[in-house]
Amino acid sequence: MRCSGFLTLLLASAMVVPSLACAADSVTGELKGIDGSSHGIVNVTEAPKGVLLRLQVQGLTPGWHGIHFHEKGSCAAPKFTSAGAHVHAATPVVHGLLNADANDAGDLPNLYVAADGTATVELYSTLVSLKGQGERPALMDADGASVVIHAKPDDYQSQPIGGSGDRVACAVLH
Repeated sequence: MRCSGFLTLLLASAMVVPSLACAADSVTGELKGIDGSSHGIVNVTEAPKGVLLRLQVQGLTPGWHGIHFHEKGSCAAPKFTSAGAHVHAATPVVHGLLNADANDAGDLPNLYVAADGTATVELYSTLVSLKGQGERPALMDADGASVVIHAKPDDYQSQPIGGSGDRVACAVLH
């Protein structure tokens, strides 16, 4: 849905009532743990040259965690392997934000979880889009996408997932 950005007015019962302004294209998902418990909310909003990812997380192990966009909108527990690999546009897929040959569009900076198990963060990625804008891979293609949080931090170089370990939380984007 495209929005003009203009606020329209509605005349009803001799009152002028502002309508809701159109929001940018966005998708959301609930982060679920391997036991099915809720670990927060993910929101991804289309931006002019990428996407803005907002995470509100709770109940995770404190410390750094790898986080990636995965190619399928599926989060079957307990290992979330149904989410597939990282989003990518070329094969073979080369992982790593610090890898000069990387083509892995699912790469994101690590997520830091505080001592109380919570995190609130916004991350910006120029590597993907919601629907294929700017020739970037589309998150919301025929089989959707998910956001996966891993047990360990991503080293941004090791193949195939930066050494980030097991998948501990997953959100299907819709």
